[in-house]
Amino acid sequence: MGMATGFIEVYGLAAAFVACDAGCKAADVTVEHFDKNKPGNPDGLEVPLIVCVKFRGNVDSVTAAIEAAKSAAMTVSGVVSTHIIANTEADTEKMLKLNAFDKK
Repeated sequence: MGMATGFIEVYGLAAAFVACDAGCKAADVTVEHFDKNKPGNPDGLEVPLIVCVKFRGNVDSVTAAIEAAKSAAMTVSGVVSTHIIANTEADTEKMLKLNAFDKK
């Protein structure tokens, strides 16, 4: 059985670090690479960058990490979305390693 994966998308890199720190302190999880996405309407946003933080662990730990990360990110710039995959498939596992921060 695969591990759970939790995703939280936040506005800006500072919020991503704050969310990541809170999630890791709240639960026994590991973190995959951050990923970024430039939204289609960057001029209309206060922070024109969306960063995805990916937590790994058992379902209870990932759920606790996401909740803590969400609370922490709301104090910085806000949360775009969250989602938890309870049992990540092998093909999806490969995709978790990809990230746009590697691109120039």
